[in-house]
Amino acid sequence: MSIWHKIEALPLRAGLALLRTLGPVAASNLGGTVARNIGPLLPVSRIADANLRLALPGLDEPARRHIIRNVWDNLGRTVAELPHLAALKMTPAGPGWEAVGSELLTPHIAAGGPVLLFSAHIGNWEMLPAMAAHFGVQLSSFYRAASNPISDRIIMDLRMAALPEDVPNFAKGSQGARLALRHLTKGGWLGMLVDQKMNDGIAAPFFGHTAMTAPAAAAMAIRFECPLIPAHVERLGPARFRLVLEPSLPVRDTGDRQGDILALTTAINARLEQWIRARPGEWLWLHRRWPKG
Repeated sequence: MSIWHKIEALPLRAGLALLRTLGPVAASNLGGTVARNIGPLLPVSRIADANLRLALPGLDEPARRHIIRNVWDNLGRTVAELPHLAALKMTPAGPGWEAVGSELLTPHIAAGGPVLLFSAHIGNWEMLPAMAAHFGVQLSSFYRAASNPISDRIIMDLRMAALPEDVPNFAKGSQGARLALRHLTKGGWLGMLVDQKMNDGIAAPFFGHTAMTAPAAAAMAIRFECPLIPAHVERLGPARFRLVLEPSLPVRDTGDRQGDILALTTAINARLEQWIRARPGEWLWLHRRWPKG
């Protein structure tokens, strides 16, 4: 690690220290306020506007601006809540979270793994492993490593602090994919955020348009003949969430591997679209999901 890595990590350390002193609700409110006032002014918000024009053409300009402002608010809150993940527990009120459909996990836990759980960058997606741990599930995940190794370690430590024990996570890339397959072979649970564009993925429908989509979740579910559980986190307020778990999608192996992967990937995208349409201001419209986005 170079001296520059240490210098670059200083603002992150300072920001996290400030957020820790505020408590989860105040930190969330600060993050939301800063992000929703600055984010819409940034060039990347043009990508969000283009995505909204393509995916939800019935929206007028004020409606799109409102959604983009909410997107930034949710993103700012998600970042600001990161140092408080360990303090946010399942509770009926106040900072923390509740769950719908948690009983659906019981038969899968009893049967043993492997199990795949798919989600999206919606609500506070960082809460998913901690929520799963509450129900006795060690949920491993893929992650994109930060370019600064010190910053990457700081962020990973915050995530791990919210879990009762160490859980293996896999960096995106070929080596991480091999380790994830080995994890599933051993009966592990693997969570995947499947809503971002993958240039070398497969073309699948999403909001009525073709979107290059990662096929890994579908391919692994078919290969291991394992449950593929839809799960997402809804934001109910500052540092307040609802985990929504749904029945496993049907996983079919007809012998037509590519056809089966496309069919299951299409079903995954349809479920994501359902969540996003219901709460459009909580999804990360800022990335280039479609060729025109």
